[in-house]
Amino acid sequence: MEKKAIRNAYGEALKRLGEINKNVVVLDADLSGSTMTKTFKSAFPERFFNMGIAEQDMMGAAAGLAIAGKIPFASTFAMFGAGRAFEIIRNSICYPKLNVKVAVTHAGISVGEDGASHQSIEDISIMRSIPNMTVIVPCDAVEAEKAVFAAAEFNGPCYLRMARPATNIITKEDTPFTIGKANVLREGKDVCVFATGILVAEALDAAAMAEKDGISVTVVNIHTIKPIDREVVVDMAKKHKKLISIEEHSIIGGLGSAISEVLTDEYPSKLIKLGIKDTFGESGTVDELMNKYGLTSKALYEAIK
Repeated sequence: MEKKAIRNAYGEALKRLGEINKNVVVLDADLSGSTMTKTFKSAFPERFFNMGIAEQDMMGAAAGLAIAGKIPFASTFAMFGAGRAFEIIRNSICYPKLNVKVAVTHAGISVGEDGASHQSIEDISIMRSIPNMTVIVPCDAVEAEKAVFAAAEFNGPCYLRMARPATNIITKEDTPFTIGKANVLREGKDVCVFATGILVAEALDAAAMAEKDGISVTVVNIHTIKPIDREVVVDMAKKHKKLISIEEHSIIGGLGSAISEVLTDEYPSKLIKLGIKDTFGESGTVDELMNKYGLTSKALYEAIK
């Protein structure tokens, strides 16, 4: 199966977007070689702004560019975008509902050896709690490109959360992508797994493993955490005996919490939440960390059983 890093797809998508939309501008906090915004910089140096290690200033400048009619993509690592710049995103972007795209990479524990200080496991919770903010987490490189173009067409603040490592490409060019609409990638009747980001691929693998045991598993790609697809969540709860969510994020405030809120309101059901369990990450390889924190197809398969 073909692999590609979502952040690489992000950089390439920005370049293509820049070719067709002259209002697109890109800002980066001195990490363009890692966020891959360097691809846009090479093509459109006059529309690229390296703001240095000054994330708050970058978000404020992005707000100003949006007021001037531009479509700014402000990029950095998730830890610094959602964390260090939170107040500016809240008060200068979301409060006036400006058309800024906060596009972050290196989210979750798959940052790897950089360790807990760089592993953002709280950002979905932080961003989805802000009024007017839309939160998108693409599952692979193909979906990441669609997310970039959809975010540019969407009028309002967006938070795009992307991972660092190369991951399996599981969607196709003709796979639908609409902000706020989940995709059912596999249909079953016993268990429904709600997954987001790079764990959607793990969910599909786990479902295939479970099928060999006679367990029929549905896999739903929740690429938009906010607004979450309430209709799909409730429909899946009505059709399945068991519900599981899995995310590369804390189980506090992330995908599982968002699903639980819908179920509490509309169709009370038990949800098993898999993710980071109220702890920090640590330094290690991606495989070591994903195994330790139970974010693998094998761990999900055991939960399904």
